[in-house]
Amino acid sequence: MGFWARQVTPRLVAGAENEALVALRSRACEGLTGEVLELGFGSGNNVGLYPVQVTRVVAVEPSDVGWGLGAERRARSPIPIVRGGLDGQRLEVDDDSVDSALSTFTLCTIPDVAAALSEVRRVLRPGGALHFLEHGVSPDPGVRRWQHRIEPIQKRVFDGCHLTRPIDELVERSGLVVEHVERAYAPMSALMKPWIFGYLGRATKP
Repeated sequence: MGFWARQVTPRLVAGAENEALVALRSRACEGLTGEVLELGFGSGNNVGLYPVQVTRVVAVEPSDVGWGLGAERRARSPIPIVRGGLDGQRLEVDDDSVDSALSTFTLCTIPDVAAALSEVRRVLRPGGALHFLEHGVSPDPGVRRWQHRIEPIQKRVFDGCHLTRPIDELVERSGLVVEHVERAYAPMSALMKPWIFGYLGRATKP
């Protein structure tokens, strides 16, 4: 991991928040209960949005800079938050041990996303759910072509972030059952379409 990925990308991600994004994060957190595994905790942009039914958050975050940026948020949280490993592809969590999982703008970046989703399925208790808010491949051919053109640069600047992953299909392939998913562009300029096609959904472990 180079200097840019270690020092710059976590700060860019931490600062890229607005009211619309917070509202979407809040919706992704709806229904979380009990022990929650958060994949890609970052600097804690979801802290303060967890429902009162959440008893503890096990945060998987590879970036020490991102984790450090979230220190104040964690300190203010009424819900205990512990760092539970650095690698979403190999979770340091027992089988069938968490009630819910949360992933917001994380599945785009994990190198082996299939392995990460398989791990989420492993650690969820039967009936537990993955809540996800992600950006990914657009259904529009013209936008999709631009996504493929831009993606090599995107991956270099944003620590491996992909633009062309079909998030709902990847979740389904993991063996989780997608119960609900909304697919839409964020309300931004048409010039931003390669970056703003989003997936908001929930998938359960049978």
